[in-house]
Amino acid sequence: MQLTGRERTGLVVLGSTGTIGRLVLEIASRHRDRIRVIGLSAGANASLLASQAATFGPEVVVLADPAGAAAFERQVSGRWRGDFICGDQGLQRLAAWRGADVVINGIVGAAGLRPSLAALQAGRRLGLANKESLVMAGGLVKRALREFGGELIPVDSEHSAIFQCLAGRDPAAVRRIVLTASGGPFRGLAPDALARVTPAEALRHPTWQMGPRITVDSATLFNKGMELIEACWLFDLPLERVDVLIHPQSIVHGLVETTDGSLIAQLSAPDMRLPIQLAISHPERWGASGAYCDLAAMGSLTFETPDEDRFPCLGLARMAFQSGGTAPAVANAADEILVKGFLAGRIPFHGIADGLRAVLKGHAVVAEPSLEQILEADAWARGQAKAFVIEKGAMGPLAGGGERGAGRSI
Repeated sequence: MQLTGRERTGLVVLGSTGTIGRLVLEIASRHRDRIRVIGLSAGANASLLASQAATFGPEVVVLADPAGAAAFERQVSGRWRGDFICGDQGLQRLAAWRGADVVINGIVGAAGLRPSLAALQAGRRLGLANKESLVMAGGLVKRALREFGGELIPVDSEHSAIFQCLAGRDPAAVRRIVLTASGGPFRGLAPDALARVTPAEALRHPTWQMGPRITVDSATLFNKGMELIEACWLFDLPLERVDVLIHPQSIVHGLVETTDGSLIAQLSAPDMRLPIQLAISHPERWGASGAYCDLAAMGSLTFETPDEDRFPCLGLARMAFQSGGTAPAVANAADEILVKGFLAGRIPFHGIADGLRAVLKGHAVVAEPSLEQILEADAWARGQAKAFVIEKGAMGPLAGGGERGAGRSI
């Protein structure tokens, strides 16, 4: 799929009220001569969704939580006319909406998987910021990509960097790719100090402004483990040819090493607007959506190997991918619940890794799962992680669910 730029690009934004979604609409506002917003969706933020609908005038708006329908309709009355759909099923309809050229999936969590598949099955360009789509169901996503003629462009800064470095390059000439990581707020912390870190400290990321789960995942390095899995699917590489380097300045976002030893890197200021805009404009490059990169002002760029003894979640994610099948979906779901438990003060920081290890150990992997089996594994893992949090921490309600899992053990 190639967008020519001769007509305005029809854009659908899934998760328009979240961090990624708001940046997408900032870019759309700056490039109204190039972008036509035709669809928006939100989970429960009816007020912001109503404001966005009134500003951009999309054809269709989806609110996943029906409880907010009345508030949305009241706030948007007289300011917007279009199709309004309530409920999760509307997300799949929106992802395949007529006239959509590009679908940006900024939904957080497993809820983004079905819309990703729907967009690709409709032959759309999918700008993917939803990690779970590839982590949970990379095989299904790649199959939809092959069978229906859509296009997948990553929105994560690291994967966008590799996408740019690989452009036009012979795959046989690529020895390995390298994803960079800031190292999070606890990079230099001693092991005994790590045991005492608080949720407030974990949420103070040194570089990026992100949602709470991804911020904690960056502190544990589980987020980089998820990105390893994504990279293997995106670029058709085995795990041993995808590496991670800690790069605290977050200027080099990814590198490709060729067979002759050359390193090709993508550098830019740490600003998510660049990869988002590229996912919409590719193969064109529009004016800078954020700050240009001033290397002289940076002074120096440093790199180091991640310490997986102190941050075992990176290795646990790698182990899940090596186990294959439903294991990555289980790791993702368990981590989501464990992070909630940490943020609620019920388990310590190292409890995230301990719980993740326990859930993965207890899971019976389904080697070549269907979508239904992936979702069953997701639900099972949430239930197991919830039980771990309750056993190890304070009693109390915690979102979870699911009790099933079958197949071979890790």
